[in-house]
Amino acid sequence: MSNGLTNVEETTKKRVLDAMKTLGYRPNKAARALKSGQFKSIGVIMFSLSSFGNMRTLDAIATAAYQAGYSVTLIPLADPTTGNVSGAYHQLREQQVDGVVIIFEAHLLDQADITLPEDLPAVVIDSNAGDGYSVVDTDQEEGARLATRHLLDLGHRQVWHVGGPASSFSALHRAESWKQTLEDAGIEAPPVLRGDWSSESGYQIGRELARNPEVKAIFAANDQMALGVMRAMHELGRAIPGDVSIVGFDDLEEAASFWPPLTTIRQDFHEVGRLSMEDLLRQVAGTGPANSATKVPTRLIVRDSTAPARN
Repeated sequence: MSNGLTNVEETTKKRVLDAMKTLGYRPNKAARALKSGQFKSIGVIMFSLSSFGNMRTLDAIATAAYQAGYSVTLIPLADPTTGNVSGAYHQLREQQVDGVVIIFEAHLLDQADITLPEDLPAVVIDSNAGDGYSVVDTDQEEGARLATRHLLDLGHRQVWHVGGPASSFSALHRAESWKQTLEDAGIEAPPVLRGDWSSESGYQIGRELARNPEVKAIFAANDQMALGVMRAMHELGRAIPGDVSIVGFDDLEEAASFWPPLTTIRQDFHEVGRLSMEDLLRQVAGTGPANSATKVPTRLIVRDSTAPARN
């Protein structure tokens, strides 16, 4: 025999839900967090908003977070000093995040007085956090090897390198791999010519290289500097790829529209961002290690800025 309580409960439930909708009620996230132990929020600390790669990576992190039901709090640090880094951690704790993704462009973690929070799940991108933290990054060494090897396989007997700033983790690894690839081929590497990632720095270095008739193959550490080098070569009458072959790194959307279209190394920034979120969420859920290391492969994209050597 039914006493009708089920119907009463369903009717009451509907009225309550209708009232909540009318009043614009939203569940209390703090209360839910106390019950579940999670705030459904992650923090991102980033040290450069102007970098093409960083913005692509951030876009992938935000997309993956949204798909997993998480919100994102971004803290950009133009001046990543010890105090600013510590302040960013403190701010994220106050905003009650479940974990943090940190995009380091420079060697900040090489400094003994800068450490990551031990009580907060963290994933580091584009730096060396040591064995105690999870790191996701592009395989910088493999990308530089592919670029240098491509030029050597075209018959070039020397490859000059326009490197990024010495403070950059990525730039140093690309330069080290370029040098090692030359040494493995029995070639003594020339000095690295360092720019600051900008096309203007590439242009100034390119004017120097264009005046040296021995320079016939160049590997630039990013596409923007490669663009500057190409401009300098055009202005000083060095044909590309007839006189000089050039390879970049990143595969900007515009790289195929350079003149000539740029041979370059493609980084999968989206995959770096996606994998960093996967790693972080596993840590948050307690199902993944806090000290993994993931390298995302690169690809050589051959276009018209490289050609067989005319020795």
